[in-house]
Amino acid sequence: MLGGCAESDSATTSVSSLLPTTSVASDDAIPTDTSPKEAQRSEGAALSVTDIRVGEHEGFNRVVYELGGTGTPGWNVEYVDAAAQDGSGRPVDVGGQAILEVRITGSAYPFDSKVEPYSGPDPVSGIPGGVVTDVNGALVFEGVTQSFIGVSEKGRPFSVHALTGPTRLVVDIAT
Repeated sequence: MLGGCAESDSATTSVSSLLPTTSVASDDAIPTDTSPKEAQRSEGAALSVTDIRVGEHEGFNRVVYELGGTGTPGWNVEYVDAAAQDGSGRPVDVGGQAILEVRITGSAYPFDSKVEPYSGPDPVSGIPGGVVTDVNGALVFEGVTQSFIGVSEKGRPFSVHALTGPTRLVVDIAT
C-alpha cells in the first residue's frame, strides 16, 4: 500500500512506524557533502506528515517522511548545535553526537491538508548500530514541519530529495 523506506535493492533492515513498508528500486548515491540543503515548495503545497520510517542501505541510513495532501514539499536540512522546538523554544531530546534539523516547507495542519496525521512512535528508533539513532517530532508551526534526526557521530555527509507516488521527503546519511 505505501511506498517504502527502501529506494535501493541494497536495503537490509527497516525499522518502521506502525505502517507497512515495501522496497522500491533506484540508483541513489552515497552522500558526500555536509553542507545545508534546501529546496522550494510548490505553489499552494498543503502537506502533512503521515508516516516516518528509518531504513538501512549499503553506505547510508535513510529517513523517510511520507506526506499526504497536495503539492510538493520544500525543505531546509542542516546540522544544528541543539534541538529546540519552533515557537516555544523548548529543548527536544535527541540521541547521538550530532543533530540534523529537518524543516519541511509547504506543510499544513491536518485539518487543512485533509489527511490523517502521523500518530506513530515519537521518537522513531534508528537502526541498531546505524548512524541514525532516532527521529524526533513532526510538529507543524507556521507552515513548516520541524523534526530532528539524531546522528551517531559528527560530520556524516547527507543528501535530501523528494519522491512521488506517494509524496515523500527522503534524508540519506552516509554510514
